[in-house]
Amino acid sequence: MTDISLSNNQQVNYVRLFVFLVIAYGVSNIFRFNIFDINDGLEKSFTWSYLIIEGVLEGFGIFVAGVLGLWMLKKQRPIGISFFGTSKSKSLLMALIPAVLLIGIGVQNKYAIEPHLFGLIAAIGSFIYCIMEEYGWRGYLQEEFKFLKPVFRFLLIGFIWYAWHLSFLADTSVINNLFFLGTLILGSWGIGKIAELTSSILACSCFHLIVNIFMFNHFFNDAFTGTSKLIILVTCILLWLLILIKWKKDLIVER
Repeated sequence: MTDISLSNNQQVNYVRLFVFLVIAYGVSNIFRFNIFDINDGLEKSFTWSYLIIEGVLEGFGIFVAGVLGLWMLKKQRPIGISFFGTSKSKSLLMALIPAVLLIGIGVQNKYAIEPHLFGLIAAIGSFIYCIMEEYGWRGYLQEEFKFLKPVFRFLLIGFIWYAWHLSFLADTSVINNLFFLGTLILGSWGIGKIAELTSSILACSCFHLIVNIFMFNHFFNDAFTGTSKLIILVTCILLWLLILIKWKKDLIVER
């Protein structure tokens, strides 16, 4: 998997990778699959705030694994990614766009919370979860595989990301699982390119958030009409592209 001509600092460290996988898979899936039957009790005790707590618990394993992996990797070679990357202002602006849209459009919910206020809650909770995941996938894992050829790098990250979800345990449909795997490989390539350009975990989390709004996030189950989702998607993508174009131009000038 690594070119024998690469130096030791440029090769994948399989011990470090193994530690990452054990923590990421083991800890997160304890909560994702409710192994200790604590989710129902938490939901009764915390009502709507349970959604944020659940996201933190499910993302905790991948977050800890990612931060630990980066810490170990940093001892071997320089790290090319950080929370804000090469521009704090542009990262924050990218994150502000979906937050404003969610607050402005509002998020319907079963907790009798005013939709615009719940939009703020959903934005905060979703970003926390996406950031935790991105510390693993684009933070540590993409840095670990940095010197692999792009096709192998993104295929590996996509497959590890897919396996982490263990979706095949809940849905045995081959077609559905192949579609999900393909989506995550494509996401690994797309968000991976954002990471390469911006070096920003927060910027990567913005694109991760869009996927969650459309497919996986508990905050948004039946919360939007198709029109609202389309407005969020199109507005975010267009404005983000403008920011990324400016980001790239600024980097070229700085160099």
